[in-house]
Amino acid sequence: MKCPFCGYTDSRVVDSRPADDDSSIRRRRECLSCKQRFTTFEVIEHVQLVVIKSDGSRQAFDRSKLLNGLLKACEKRPVPLRRLEEIVDDIEQQLQNGLEREVESRRIGELAMDKLRSVDEIAYIRFASVYRRFQDISSFMDELNALLKANKESSPSEKN
Repeated sequence: MKCPFCGYTDSRVVDSRPADDDSSIRRRRECLSCKQRFTTFEVIEHVQLVVIKSDGSRQAFDRSKLLNGLLKACEKRPVPLRRLEEIVDDIEQQLQNGLEREVESRRIGELAMDKLRSVDEIAYIRFASVYRRFQDISSFMDELNALLKANKESSPSEKN
């Protein structure tokens, strides 16, 4: 950290504490050359994610769009809003932790479906029907059969 008084590029941290809103850290530093003290703030850098749509266009990631899609899928279902917000938080965190700053909308949809599958199967099917744009009843049945097969494989077999 460059000293604002003498320009020396090395300092030591004297005190460190959370700032008022707990989203940054306030650090008191002392210049190793001139011994002057100064304050710096450390914040998390949020890099804007860009979504590549199916038509090739690009737009900024909007968590409210994802939440609205999940809300529509869960309409009249016993899924608390807080759980949907957690799903959106998880997806956003997973995307932020990735190395790419551009992500295909298809990937976001797949992440949402994976999370919904374990929360509410009806909401999952609703979301999948819009997301995958089922063209006919057979494509819809294929998705239902895949869900049934996955349920059979994950549940222990019953013995008589």
